[in-house]
Amino acid sequence: MEPSVDLRPLSARSVVLSLLLGAHPARLDAARLTEAAVELGVPIATARVALSRAVAGGDLLREDGAYALAPRHVARQARQDEAVADLGRPWDGTWETAVVVASGRSASERAALRTALAARRLAELREGVWMRPANLRREDDRAGADDGLEVLEARPRDPRALAARLWDLPGWAGAAEAWGERLRDAAEPGVRLAAAAGLVRHLATDPLLPAELLPSGWPGARLRRQYAGYRGEVRRMLDRAAAR
Repeated sequence: MEPSVDLRPLSARSVVLSLLLGAHPARLDAARLTEAAVELGVPIATARVALSRAVAGGDLLREDGAYALAPRHVARQARQDEAVADLGRPWDGTWETAVVVASGRSASERAALRTALAARRLAELREGVWMRPANLRREDDRAGADDGLEVLEARPRDPRALAARLWDLPGWAGAAEAWGERLRDAAEPGVRLAAAAGLVRHLATDPLLPAELLPSGWPGARLRRQYAGYRGEVRRMLDRAAAR
């Protein structure tokens, strides 16, 4: 059975946030935002209400008649950009291994650490032991060394078997293909935006393994190119809105 994806229509708030998340710099004037939202199926009055509520809720900042992402969404934009970036580097067979050595953490602290390690594309081998191949370019190669972790290097005897144990690679690839098909087949602009949002969320969970550890036909790079093409559509949409 082919994987299914949950493609739900985006709310007006999510539409305006998505437009700003795709803009570089993430700052757009009100007319451009509302015109683009109309092209995505959001009535202009609804878009204006969504912008006001986004400012009141701390999602957006209002500056001189323009709207900008609030800091928490600037960080989200960086993660979204990273999801489609080429972060690979030559791999020598070494694996990153992060071992939790601090004790006495609260439940919220443990959850925050798990989220941070997962965001760095590590996977949990067993409780408190996180690993991944050391094949990614990072600004900081120390995987949370200041967060109560001991960071080690390892060379597993069977890296392909370990990768298959740590990640459900067939499951990820199947869901990725399903999102890519939904984006490819969608014709209505609002549906295309919702499909693209689902695709980029899924791409953010790609383990980005070295090619030699991946199943044949791995779709990650192809679908990142597909999403990059959609971002070009959004830029052209914003350009049309600016011209009107």
